[in-house]
This record gives sequence, C-alpha cells and structure tokens, in this order.
Amino acid sequence: MGLNTSADTPLPVGEVSRLIGGWIDRLGAVWVEGQITQLSRRPGAGVVFMTLRDPSHDISVSVTCYRQVFDAVADVVSEGARVVVHAKPEWYAPRGQLSLRAAEIRPVGVGELLARLEQLKKTLAGEGLFAADRKRPLPFLPQLIGLVCGRASAAERDVLENARHRWPAVRFEVRNVPVQGVHAVPQVVQAVKELDELAEVDVIIVARGGGSVEDLLPFSDEQLVRTVAACRTPVVSAIGHEPDNPLLDHVADLRASTPTDAAKKVVPDVGEELERIAFLRERARRGVTALLEREERGLAHALARPCMEQPHRMVEEREEQITAYADRARRTLGHLLDRAESELAHTHARVVALSPKATLQRGYAVLQKEDGAVVRAADEVTGGEALRARVAEGEFPVRVDI
Repeated sequence: MGLNTSADTPLPVGEVSRLIGGWIDRLGAVWVEGQITQLSRRPGAGVVFMTLRDPSHDISVSVTCYRQVFDAVADVVSEGARVVVHAKPEWYAPRGQLSLRAAEIRPVGVGELLARLEQLKKTLAGEGLFAADRKRPLPFLPQLIGLVCGRASAAERDVLENARHRWPAVRFEVRNVPVQGVHAVPQVVQAVKELDELAEVDVIIVARGGGSVEDLLPFSDEQLVRTVAACRTPVVSAIGHEPDNPLLDHVADLRASTPTDAAKKVVPDVGEELERIAFLRERARRGVTALLEREERGLAHALARPCMEQPHRMVEEREEQITAYADRARRTLGHLLDRAESELAHTHARVVALSPKATLQRGYAVLQKEDGAVVRAADEVTGGEALRARVAEGEFPVRVDI
C-alpha cells in the first residue's frame, strides 16, 4: 500500500524503517542458493555471521545463524562453498540493514552441481548457442591477442612464452582477473566485453590452469556463456582440464586442452612457416623450370619442322599450285569463250537467214498502207489507193491500178 507523503508532511526515518521492517516481517521463509564469503565464527559467540553472494552477479546479502545450525555443516562448508540456505528475511531497523536468519544450511554437492550444469547445457544447446555453424574461424596471424587469465598465473606464462616463442612479433592485451571464487564470473565477463570492444583485438583467449570441478564452475556460468556467444571477436577456451568440460568449451569458437595448446593453435610457428615458404618456393621453382623445359622442347620440335627450316619452300609450293590453277582457269575460260563464240556465230547466221531484210535483198518488196499496215492479200486494197513499197535499199510510193 502506498503512503501519502509530501514535502510538507514527510515521514521520519524511524517510521520508514519501521514500515519496511513490517513489510519484511510478513515475508515467509525462503530457500536461497549462493556462495559463502566472509565467514565469521568468533570463539565463544553463539551466532555465526557470513555473506551469501550470487556467483553470477555482484549481489550479496548478510546471513546470520546460531552456532548449532552452522556446526551441523561446519566440516563440509567453508568460504567459497556453494550452499542452499533456508532462512527468513529480517530487517534491522536501527541501521536499516536487511539480513537473512538461517534455520538450515545444506551444502550443494558436486553431483547436484553437475546435474544443474547438464540441465543448463541442454537449455543453452536448445537455443543454438553451441551450434557448429556459429563457430568463427581464427585469423591466420592475429596482430593483437586478448588474454583473460589470473594474475601472475602459470596459464598466463604458458600462453605468453609459447606464443612469443612461436612468433616473436605477436602482441597481447592482457586482462588479469580472478579465475575462481565469488568475484570470478563478473570480472571475467567484464574483461571479455572490454576486449571484444577493442577493434584491434583479433582473437580472445580465456585461460586457466585447470582445477577441481568447484574451481571451474565460473567457466560454466550462464552469464559468461551468453557473453561469449554475443562476442564479435573469435574466442578460444583454454581451461587446463581433461575429465570435465565447462560450458565455455562448447560456446567458444575453438577449444584448447591447455593454455599452451591455445598458444599453438592461435599463433603460427615462424620456423614452420619459413619452412613452408621455402618448400613452396622450391615447388614453384620446379614447376616453372619444368614449364620452361617443356616449352623449350616444343619450340625445338617446331623449329625442326621443314616449314620452319625452309619457310620459303611452303610459299614456293603454293606459288606452283596457284600458277597451275591460274593456267587451268585460263584454259577453261578460253574453251568456254570459244564455244560461246561458235554458238553465237551459228545463231547469228540463222537470224540473218530468217531476217525480212534478207528476203527483201532477194528482190521482194513489202507493201504498206498509209497507216503502216502490211498488205497480205489483193482484196485488202482498192483501185487508186496509194501504197508504199519497201525494198532492200529504201522505199517508194505506188498506186493501185485495177
């Protein structure tokens, strides 16, 4: 229920604290899971103080319990242990502080942790975060490598020394963070995000030198897995372990068995590359030499052909053929012309023999009326009609006398 307050009618601090305490008192007991930090067991004190922290977030809450409650699990619970607490929220009004009063503490066993991790693994795999098609290839020669590891750790030394031994010019951007404990997850997540935001970083290595199942739990945290899945930069998981695989191995673009293995997979070996270059140069030289030798043999074979030894010979042979073809064409054309001339003379003689002019030259005449019509019968003319007579050498007028 909201309170009716204003700047003119404010509530005293004590009243606000009292109201908050009333609301919290109405809350029932809850089961809470977290990681124990700052455990305090003072000799002779009847109350044990501890802090319960969320491993995935920077959130913690104070917990108190009677000594007999903690003594029941004192042999298996210490700082850093995962526990499930049955507690009731309490509000300490004088200081305005929230805490939990624990009535029962249960340690979270390894088997239970592994079962939870397996369930989380199935959930994340169902979302496609472990799919092979999401894996990005690593650059052949990264110019700048981001490294997330413990401060002055063996993992850091292994990665740096092996990488620089393989390629002395390689550069690193190192982020030293806790790799186990309650502060591990948020700081590893922050380091990965910072390196991913640097455009010059070509690949990120998250390294740790192995440990127990509990020590490796930060690398199976859901927040870290989702952060790596969202990275634009390829990520290599280099957790030194063999029996178990943290979830980071599944979401990373490449899994290395150890930090040393990560250095070998991320950075090429300069000696091996020089040998490969020398081998490729020799292979290229042999290929070019073989090509030149093959072309030289082909050129020598071509030059040995008769047409190349005596290039004019081919022209001379073609000249003889062309001369023969020209003579043959000339003879053929002459025969055709002679035959055509003979046929033309024969036809001309026939035309001349059948020509009307030839008839007129034999003494015949052609009579024509004034309109040019030829007279073919005697009854076509009348007495006194004027006609024209056409002979071989001209024409003259005549008159019909009947």
